Amino acid sequence: MTVQRIEAMPQSGNIGIVHLGLGAFHRAHQAVYLERYRQRSGDGQWGVCSANLRSSVDLVDSLQKAGYRYQVAEYADSETLTLREIGVIQETLFSGRDASDNWGRDREALLARLAAPSTRIVTLTVTEKGYFLNPACGELRLDDPMIAGDVASPSEPRTAPGLLVEALARRHQAGIAPFTVLSCDNMPDNGKRTRQAVIQLAEQRDIALASWIAEHVAFPCSMVDRIVPAMTDADFERLSALGAADPNAVISEAFSQWVVEDHFPAGRPAWEAEGVEMVADVAPFETMKLRMLNGSHSLLAYLGALAGIETVFDGINHPELRATVRRYMLEEAAPSLVMPDTIDLADYADALLARFANDSLRHRLQQIAMDGSQKLPQRWLSGALERAHEGQVSPCTALGMAAWIRYTAGEDLQGNQYPVDDPLAARFAALHATHGEDSATLVMAFLTMDDVVPSTLAEDEEFAQSVLTAYQTLVQDGLSGALTVLNHAQ
Repeated sequence: MTVQRIEAMPQSGNIGIVHLGLGAFHRAHQAVYLERYRQRSGDGQWGVCSANLRSSVDLVDSLQKAGYRYQVAEYADSETLTLREIGVIQETLFSGRDASDNWGRDREALLARLAAPSTRIVTLTVTEKGYFLNPACGELRLDDPMIAGDVASPSEPRTAPGLLVEALARRHQAGIAPFTVLSCDNMPDNGKRTRQAVIQLAEQRDIALASWIAEHVAFPCSMVDRIVPAMTDADFERLSALGAADPNAVISEAFSQWVVEDHFPAGRPAWEAEGVEMVADVAPFETMKLRMLNGSHSLLAYLGALAGIETVFDGINHPELRATVRRYMLEEAAPSLVMPDTIDLADYADALLARFANDSLRHRLQQIAMDGSQKLPQRWLSGALERAHEGQVSPCTALGMAAWIRYTAGEDLQGNQYPVDDPLAARFAALHATHGEDSATLVMAFLTMDDVVPSTLAEDEEFAQSVLTAYQTLVQDGLSGALTVLNHAQ
């Protein structure tokens, strides 16, 4: 194996960015761009404070013990690896529930960091559910217990929107200019949706504060792309054998993309020097990635997991499944997109298939399958709805929906059980318990969940019938039978 090793720059001590959501993706994506930027430019004003809001206090503490340095292993393939040391993170904090069931161990320190004049950008990777928005209509879920808690006790926030509102309130009161809020989560119009969550929560507290945020705070949109699987024991052993034993290491593919709306009133790093695409409108790139890459991932995840397929690599090497994913990309996702003339969607599809086939990544389908109720509206259903309005059918999406419904039962087609990790898991379990013996009522119960499925799509008889037929075929004839029916229907 060819291994290139790149050491981190010395830390500057200057923190200009606070990041909410200290997970693997942040450490392998935004932090890497910033590390590369400061190595190239010598600009030390953009150090990062990264915080976890609900879980993984051990990671926060482990990075502190390591002096905030860790390794990113970037695999071009199984024979080409770059080991990149990252040192741009200069502080880690935890504001969630600790071992004694208390909230907010470092919450005040995090709020102080957010309110500090030196903080000019706040980035987020808190997943779709971390914004507490209804996926179907985009409104803030004011009845959610976490949001209700932030409304009742605004100075002790537990959510990302709550932290942003309290920090902005402190800056406003102190006469400090606001920071820019940059969402890096996989949501359409992620900047606009973040703005919606923050302003709606601020309105519950102080209309004047909400008006100030609406007028003065920038919420640019962004699109992020890099495959970053969850680490396994085998991954740690593989890195240790290469002399990179690191409990905080992450692995990723070599490919990386970041498209950002260029609206930063308080200033920003010169990201474009590291290949970040600073643009006026992110929306076409965002929708392309959500529907083609993320939508394909979800299709692989639910169909593959039901058949006991473990990883993306294994799934894309299943000939019928690969053909289905390609068909979904080219016949359902791509026709729903309006892209600049420079983008060839057939080439993009081929590049995605090649990335999925990277044999050095063991991206687990169960990881991708998490939080489907929050992801599928933008990955599948918005495109299927547009196609339905134009009189077009979406058989691959219908099969995916059928697989998702069956997946939420918590048992694959061979009877192997697994946990369903989704904010609506309890509701799913209740629906399966009530309707599990009647596929028609079960499918309709899922399709009429209007906080997941757009009502006009659920009311489309052809789409609903396609989902039901696919569900019945999956249950009766398994994955191969369902894929055979789909392919014969072309």
